Amino acid sequence: MLVQFATVLVFIVLGAVTVALMLLLSRLFAPSAPSAVKLSTYECGEVPYGSSWVQFNIRFYVVALIFIIFDVEVALLYPWAVVFRSLGLLAFVEAFIFIVILLAGLAYLWKEGDLDWVRTLQDARAGKGGK
Repeated sequence: MLVQFATVLVFIVLGAVTVALMLLLSRLFAPSAPSAVKLSTYECGEVPYGSSWVQFNIRFYVVALIFIIFDVEVALLYPWAVVFRSLGLLAFVEAFIFIVILLAGLAYLWKEGDLDWVRTLQDARAGKGGK
């Protein structure tokens, strides 16, 4: 049994050594000619202005997470739908419960105002959106 763990340890050490070696080799042999243009922030061909350390609205991340949650729902329901006829009534009830739970989550997000793209500070202070 210790031999199996030793094999894993050897692979972990070899992986770490390989990563360190590649980083060292790239540091030694990569050409380096820094200039103001190369060190500037790249903004898709546009001339950058201001600092690159700006704070994004958290709404972007919240909407992305909500999208991922419901995207995973589709990924989980698609294989079920393909073999729906051969699964029987129990599988239908389970999928129905799954969908009801997701709809409850959607209703909660809607009630809290997390689906509203634009929310003012006044709405947040008044308690609209649950924040």
